[in-house]
Amino acid sequence: MKLVIAYIRPEALQSVKAALTEAQVHRVSVTNALGCGAQKGYSKSYRGAVNEINLLKKVRVEIAINDDFEQATIDAICGAAKTGNIGDGKIFVMPLERCIRIRTGEEGDDAIG
Repeated sequence: MKLVIAYIRPEALQSVKAALTEAQVHRVSVTNALGCGAQKGYSKSYRGAVNEINLLKKVRVEIAINDDFEQATIDAICGAAKTGNIGDGKIFVMPLERCIRIRTGEEGDDAIG
């Protein structure tokens, strides 16, 4: 089992969700996030004062998957979120030690579905 965490541009969310559905990955958690990577933000002037905006809006997508869906999930996210420009995002893949479905008490691959 793996936990895939991806930080993507907010405008890429709909295409990422569609690509994941096409890859037979249906269980997704999405959270709004702020972050700074290689983009390093931008400057904004308001009433003569210059503000440095270095925490940019991103979307955090979390997906718990069985091992055989790992590459398909990564390919779907990369294919849908990639623009070729700085700030497209990052994907982190971590081992998932344990998963329990609360309703039935199932564990492991069966709990993820």
